[in-house]
Amino acid sequence: MYLLNGLSEVVTPYNLLIILIGSLLGTLVGVLPGLGPTSAIAVLLPVTTFLDPAQGMMMMAGIYYGAMYGGSTTAILMNIPGESSSVPATLDGYPLSQLGKAGTALSIAAIGSFIAGMIGLVGLVLFAPLLADQALKFGPPEYFTLMLIALLVLFNLTGFSLRKSILMGLFGFLVSLVGIGLTTGMPRFDFGFSFLSGGFEMVSIIIGLFAITEVLKGLEENRAQTRKHFKIKRLYPSKKDLKQSGAPIIRGSLLGFFLGILPGISATITSFLSYDLEKKLSKQPEKFGKGAIEGVAGPESANNATSSGGFIPLLSLGIPASPPLAVLLAALMIYGLTPGPMLFEQNSHMVWMIIASMFIGNIILLILNLPLVGLWAKLTEVPFGILAPIILLISMIGAYSVRNSMFDVVVAVLFGVFGYFFHKFQWPIIPFILCIVLGPKIESSFIQSMEMSSGNLLIFIERPISLTILAIAVVFFILSIFLMKRTKKRIFQETGEEQEFS
Repeated sequence: MYLLNGLSEVVTPYNLLIILIGSLLGTLVGVLPGLGPTSAIAVLLPVTTFLDPAQGMMMMAGIYYGAMYGGSTTAILMNIPGESSSVPATLDGYPLSQLGKAGTALSIAAIGSFIAGMIGLVGLVLFAPLLADQALKFGPPEYFTLMLIALLVLFNLTGFSLRKSILMGLFGFLVSLVGIGLTTGMPRFDFGFSFLSGGFEMVSIIIGLFAITEVLKGLEENRAQTRKHFKIKRLYPSKKDLKQSGAPIIRGSLLGFFLGILPGISATITSFLSYDLEKKLSKQPEKFGKGAIEGVAGPESANNATSSGGFIPLLSLGIPASPPLAVLLAALMIYGLTPGPMLFEQNSHMVWMIIASMFIGNIILLILNLPLVGLWAKLTEVPFGILAPIILLISMIGAYSVRNSMFDVVVAVLFGVFGYFFHKFQWPIIPFILCIVLGPKIESSFIQSMEMSSGNLLIFIERPISLTILAIAVVFFILSIFLMKRTKKRIFQETGEEQEFS
């Protein structure tokens, strides 16, 4: 009923246009070499700030799904994965391109992404409200332990040392303290400068750390397309290709969704698990790595199903399961929406509109991506020298438009430089972002917990739900460490490169 009401409000010409634009923009940025979903969301976030919260999140959801699909395009055509979760797509997708089957591989990736996305969204409709309903029993101590789970998960998924992740998290928490104090109502850490009393604008920080940093990285690397591009001779898959891909798509979708619900299990992990599963189940495992269509269908489906599954802990508990979802969490809070149990109570109308828009967006992406495969392939040839000024222009306008302040533009540029050096010296950005976003929530729930217990820290282990959450966090943390190390080893074996998880 709620979903049908949401669909009835989404299906208007204006809303459909917003979803269409978001899907197109997400795919557009996602197919550009070097720009994955996290960067795509950050680059395009300013575009959505002119809309109301519901429509802004509709566009952001379209951008996210579009960027997830776009990452596979460069992986298949150029052997350049947009993010680490697209690495398995290179293993058989690029050999298929060399065999003249680039169109088949891209079409199967689009179809698999669509089916996986729909399965994930059905799961979101079924499980997210139930989880949110149970989470309504939570008090401040439970919320505090939930935030700890979110930090542990993404600290672990960054792919860098835990020490660097913790230090970056502390830096982010300190930045979140700048501005008006939650308990005192007085400015803090403003050092006498009035422009700091309002704190740092989240949009400016995100634009700087992702969009501007990406430009600086590209200029240093002097990104030029020297790799061979393959002409797309056949656009749609044959009946044989569809038959071979059917079971891997379903298996990958189910595997990706159910593992994606668990904190600490990233799309990178599930896509490699799916690839290994298909290879073990295949009657011709020797074909894998040489152009097996199952090697594209399974991992790409798992990748997108994990992304959909990640919305369940994000919306119902406020826990982002991946770096792109951490940026989406920031976007939700920028729009005044606080993900968590109360989201379905206080903003039920808006939440169901957003979820309904995801169903529409998935259908739009399938309709768009199959006939536009050739166009997306051409976009991979656009020189970075043309893209860089466009990205910078959008970034500057976006940073200024939020509060009509040049200070926010300066902040964006400053954090862009910081982000460049963080990347250069391998300091993870995601823990920094996550702690800026969750910092105020952690602070308020900790203060409330201390008031409830008269300063007794044992409250976090004396309450059964809080203790259970902590125990589950430890189990998932250990499990994710094991799977992450296994997956990082696979990535290094296949590509010879160390990569961040996303």
